[in-house]
Order: sequence, then C-alpha cells, then structure tokens
Amino acid sequence: MNELKAVIQDVLNLSTEERATYMTQHGDVLLEDMLMNIGSPDEMLRDQAIYSLFMELLVSNQLLKDTMEQLVCKLATDDYLFYGIGTHMDDSVFTRSYAALWLAGLLRIDMMQSYLSEEAKEQLYNKATQFLQREKDVRGYVDGKGWANAISHIADLLALMIRHDYFEVKYGVPILQGVQSVFWKGQVLVDDEEERLVEIASALIEVDFPEEVMVEWVEQVFDQLQLYLMQRGYTRDYFTARTMTLHFMKTLYFALKYKQKYPQLLSTVAHFIAKNFKVQ
Repeated sequence: MNELKAVIQDVLNLSTEERATYMTQHGDVLLEDMLMNIGSPDEMLRDQAIYSLFMELLVSNQLLKDTMEQLVCKLATDDYLFYGIGTHMDDSVFTRSYAALWLAGLLRIDMMQSYLSEEAKEQLYNKATQFLQREKDVRGYVDGKGWANAISHIADLLALMIRHDYFEVKYGVPILQGVQSVFWKGQVLVDDEEERLVEIASALIEVDFPEEVMVEWVEQVFDQLQLYLMQRGYTRDYFTARTMTLHFMKTLYFALKYKQKYPQLLSTVAHFIAKNFKVQ
C-alpha cells in the first residue's frame, strides 16, 4: 500500500510531458494496481492518491481512448460497480462508490470526445440504472476510512447518463424507481444526498423527459407512503421514509420553481408536500 502511494505521488509530481512518457512505458501496470485498490479502506490511498491521479490523467488527456473504453467495460460489472452490492456496513461500499466516480469521469470525457462503442454504453446503462434499487449501504462519512457516499456518487453518474446523447426514455423509469427506493432504506440521509438525487430529476427535465411520467411517479411515491401507513401504521420505517420523501420533494419543488418548467409536476409536488407536511 505504502509503495503504491509513493509511486502515485511520484507520478503526480511529474510534469505533464514526463507523466505522458511514464504512462506510455508503465501505464498498463499502474492502472491495474490502481484498479486493484480502487476501493481501499485507506482514504489516503483510495481518494488522495488513486482517484487524484486518475482524474489528473483524464483532464490532461493522458489516457488512450481504447484504455478508457476498457476501463468503462471493466468497471460496469459485478467486480467493481456491483462488487458486494446488497451488503451493509462493510468495506465493499468503497469499491462500488469509487467505481461510480471513475465511471462519471470517463462518461464526461465521452460526452466531449465520443470514444465509447454502442456496446460499452449499453453495458453501462443497463448496469448503472439498477444500482440505487440494489444498494443497501447508505453511509456518508465513515470514521477512519473517509467518504463512502455510494448514493451520491451513483446519483452524479445517473445525472450525467441522462444528459448524454445515448440516453433514451426507457431508462428513465428504472432510474426514478431507484430514487424512490432510497426513501425506504431505513435511514434518513444527512449529507445532502437529496440534492444529488434531485439533480437526476433536473437532468430528466432538461432532456424533456415526459412530464406526465414524472407526475405519475410523484403520485406513486406518496401512494407507497399512504399504503404502508394503512397496513402497518406509524412505525419507525414509516417516519424515516416520510422524512426522506419530504426532504427530496421540497428540494425538487425549489428546483422546479427555478427552472420554470413542468407546471403540472410543480403543482403535484406542492400538493403532496402540503398534504403530508403534518402527520394526520
């Protein structure tokens, strides 16, 4: 671990030209070592060394297009993005979360350079749209290990995917269902995750996703709350889901007011916020 940190720090300290030469000679081995440790519980290695170098290589255009596509295809798999998914409170969350971060960076480059094949994009979209429904670990900051933030990082990736030319309407519904599932994970999120999730809705609005589908989705979100209340009463899970739902919807309300689009959606959100603001 310490040896890899030292190597990465040395590479970060190189000039752009020196780093390009190093990557030509040793890049494949270094990237493989970085991937093997992408989810290290050591914050200094995972975030300040590996992720910092990865982003430096991206923004300085020092990764070949073939290499970037290979990374997307490798990361959007059960070995990285879905590694250990469904587990709770273990270190596998760091691999999933940082795979999402890497994929967001790679997709952002594709939006400018268009290097991904149709097959690679299809793989990414089919995989990432399932993530929110399957993720169970919603921790933000983990003492001694740094930020996990899987929910926020996948939300950022999904918002980028929506804004990408490859996005189709068919991907919107499973993404929204994934957002809804976050409200029912048994924990009120406290690190502004609702703002990152609302960015997904904002992206859908920007690409003219059907307003009527989003209205129906909002209705279904509150229907789920009401049905749970009728069947099980005022349990802790109900109040947690209600708080999460209202936090999200209030943030969405102000986003809609700012955008001045989708008046029916705005009206629907406002109606349900008012109706649910106090427990009856």
